[in-house]
Formats: sequence, structure tokens, C-alpha cells
Amino acid sequence: MSDTVTTVTKNWLRNLKVSLFVTCLIDQFFPQVGESVVNVLRGLGVEIDFPQGQTCCGQPVFNSGFRRQARASAKRLINLFETSEYIVVPSGSCASMIKSFYPELFRDSPVMKERAEQMADRTYEFSQFLVEVMGVTDIGASYSGAVTYHASCHLLRELGVIEEPVTLLKGVKGVRYVPMDGLNECCGFGGAFSVKYPDISHAILKDKIRHIEATGADVVLSCDSGCLMQITGAMKRNKIKVRSMHLAELLDSKASHGR
Repeated sequence: MSDTVTTVTKNWLRNLKVSLFVTCLIDQFFPQVGESVVNVLRGLGVEIDFPQGQTCCGQPVFNSGFRRQARASAKRLINLFETSEYIVVPSGSCASMIKSFYPELFRDSPVMKERAEQMADRTYEFSQFLVEVMGVTDIGASYSGAVTYHASCHLLRELGVIEEPVTLLKGVKGVRYVPMDGLNECCGFGGAFSVKYPDISHAILKDKIRHIEATGADVVLSCDSGCLMQITGAMKRNKIKVRSMHLAELLDSKASHGR
């Protein structure tokens, strides 16, 4: 790439303006993930804002069949992010809710459906935004160790984001990527699913943990905090010494063994 093209690209990246939708799980349980997302994007020269008043995207009630309540949550976010140029979500699950199901929620309301579609068009999962919009695959991160990757269901099946997280993972200096068997199999969380069907959830999770342990990796990586919460809990209960990490945390790593 010529110096001129590089300069133009860097200037374009600095002009990007992103609104962060941080998600419930990150806000309540994994704030360090949100901080890493901000660090990574700011390190790339992106201007970030955090719309105050953001709450749940409505997925839990939507999945439980409470569509009226889901529409209320959706309308709140549509109003809140109305003027955002890009909306970045560090969760395939919540990004999928916005992109795949907000338009469906308002299918009987033409005005709201159009607004929902416009929001969906501006919304990207974190790894998707870095690779597809920014064209970034190596942000200069470094981490020494073996890392495996769990592909979350919503990210993989509803958004079709397959290669982006692994591409970013492989771009981290010092990482040895170890693919796991059953990489694209569910971890058993599924939000309300794990509460409604705990026995099935546990059986699915047991297989996932077995696959993770078999890799010999130091870290299991994912793009969804729900999956990581499910997996981390099982590994702690079974005294399995594998660290779980969101992709954003890995990309925010600078020291030889992470932060």
C-alpha cells in the first residue's frame, strides 16, 4: 500500500463516528469488555459516543414470547440511536436481535418498520465492524499463549459472521490458535433456554467443555458474554484452568501475557 493511500485510509478511519451499545451482560457483569471495546476503537482513531439511557435490547422477553414488551424496548433503542452513523455491539446475540428481529417486531407498523430497518443497516457486531467496515485484521495486539475459539450461535447462524473473529484472533502477535472440535456447536446458554431447559443446557455445555479442554489452550475466546458466562461457570465448577476472554479483551492486550 502506498504512503498516499495509507494516509487517506488513516484519515478516513479517524472520521468514523461510532455509537456503542454495550449490552446488559457487559454493563452488569463484564464492564472490562466494554472498556476494551472502547480502547480498541479509540486506538484505531474512531470517535465513540455512548448514548445515555440505553437499556436491554428486548431479546429475553422476545424469546419468551412477550412481543409487546419487546417492542417497547426496541422502540426505546431506535429513538436513542436514531442519529448514530454506526452502531457497534460487542455481542452477536444482541446485534442479531437488532438486525434480524427489530424489523419483524414492527412488521405491522410501516413507519416503525422503516426506522427499525434503518437502525439494522447501521448496526454491526464488534468483529464484523472491524473487518468489514474498517478493513482491519491486525491492530497491533500481542498475547503469548494458545487460544481456542467458540463460535456463538447468533453470531454464526443469524448474522453469518464466521471468519472475522478468527481472522482478528490470528492477527494477534504471539497467539497460537488451536481450533476446537465442535467449534460451531452451541454452549447451551441461549438466554432463557438455559433456564427453561436446564438439563438439556447442561448436557450441551458438558460437550462444549470437553472440546475446550481437549485443545490444551490457555484461553477460550468468544464474541458473546452470555456464552462466556456459561462456559466460565462450568470450568470453575470442574476446576478446569482455562481462562475465558472476550475477543475485545484479547485485541486490547499489549503485554506478553495479556493485561
